[in-house]
Amino acid sequence: ADGRWTDVQNVGQQLNVDYDIGEFHITADGSTMYFHSGSWGDGESMDIWTTKRTSTGWDTPVRVPGVNSANNDGWPFVSSDGGQLLFTSQSTLGYTGPAIFRSVLQVNGTWSAPQEILSNFAGEPTMDDTGNLYFVHHYFDSSVEMVEADIYMCQWLGT
Repeated sequence: ADGRWTDVQNVGQQLNVDYDIGEFHITADGSTMYFHSGSWGDGESMDIWTTKRTSTGWDTPVRVPGVNSANNDGWPFVSSDGGQLLFTSQSTLGYTGPAIFRSVLQVNGTWSAPQEILSNFAGEPTMDDTGNLYFVHHYFDSSVEMVEADIYMCQWLGT
């Protein structure tokens, strides 16, 4: 507020404990939160959920229909105009490891079927208003131990 950070507010039992949310993104207008719940690799499927802000907190979360797969889906990001949902899931194109997927908000308010846009150990996407896509690329050694994770940027040329 007015260029200064305000007091931190706890989102409460529902999101912190009941849904045990992971990485989350709040839309630019502050009205909607997207998050993942579940854990990569523990046998429970991780999905992307959404909840709307109310005057007293947050509504009951729902899984984002048409976006979640049988794989682990998480690390959501929604563009500032609300028209694109980017997230991380397992590559469906035959590459090893995570990939970045993109879904577009349709006229009827649903999300399009996700398309894999960046593969091979890429994840945790963010996009600025000029179309620069920022993501984390993970590097693994021959025993599949992560060596490092670096942040990359590329220009998104898609529509």
